[in-house]
Amino acid sequence: MVDWEVATLGGGPADGLTVRVVDRPSVLQVVYPCAVDTPASEAQVQALYVYRRRNGEPLSYGFDAATP
Repeated sequence: MVDWEVATLGGGPADGLTVRVVDRPSVLQVVYPCAVDTPASEAQVQALYVYRRRNGEPLSYGFDAATP
């Protein structure tokens, strides 16, 4: 049986989003799709945002703006 735990994301584009995680990972990545304007392209582009686990309770993750 998997023990899911609720976490809240703080800051950045996913501010306030709640997610369920297992084993309290140290880093989460959030992706949002981007529009591709080149008509013949089959490329898929996503914007990537990194959230790092904060210390303390309740479980939460903070936006890491320094991650490239």
